[in-house]
Amino acid sequence: MLLHQLRSGFLLLLLFTFLTGVLYPLAVTGIAQLVFPAKANGSLITMSGKVVGSDLIGQQFSAPGYFWSRLSSTAPGAYNAGASTGSNLGPLNPALLDAAQKRVQALREADPGNQRPVPADLVTSSGSGLDPHISVAAALYQLPRVARVRGMRTDDVRALLEESTEGRFAGILGEPRVNVLRLNLALDAHKEGGR
Repeated sequence: MLLHQLRSGFLLLLLFTFLTGVLYPLAVTGIAQLVFPAKANGSLITMSGKVVGSDLIGQQFSAPGYFWSRLSSTAPGAYNAGASTGSNLGPLNPALLDAAQKRVQALREADPGNQRPVPADLVTSSGSGLDPHISVAAALYQLPRVARVRGMRTDDVRALLEESTEGRFAGILGEPRVNVLRLNLALDAHKEGGR
C-alpha cells in the first residue's frame, strides 16, 4: 500500500513537473513570440543593427549634453538589472537626504544659472532602481542645460522632448513621462541629421 502511494506520488510529481516546468513555459513563450515578439524579447532598442538598450531598463547619463535619468540604487553610479532593488531608505534616514543633496549639487553645478526647484524624481531612485522614465517636469528642468551644451535652440530640444513624451496609460492611468534613453537617442539623431 505504501509503495503504491509512493509510486503514484512520484509519477504525479514527474507529470506536473513536465506540464508546469516544461510544457507550460514553452507554450507561453511560443504565444508571446507570435503575438508580441518585441516585448517578449525585452523591448530592445537598436541603432544601426546594434542593441543600445531597452525601453524597460534605465541607463545612466552624466554628460551635460544629455538628459539625466533618475538615481539608481542598484549599484553606485550604474543601472544593474541583476540587482534590481529600491534603496529602502526611509524619509528620516540621513543617507537619503545626503544622496539627494549630492544630486542637487551635481545638477546645480551642471547648470549654474538654473535656480528653479529640482523635481523630486531627479534626486530620488525608483522602487526598482531601474526606471527608464523621468517626469515631464524633470525633463523641462534639464532642457536649458542640454540645449546650451549642444548649441541647439531651446524650441528644437522642446520639440524632441514632446515627441518622446509618453501619455497616460489608456488615457487615464499614471502621469505623462519621458523615456530618457529614447530622448537622448533622438538628440543624437538630430545632431547627426544636421537638423
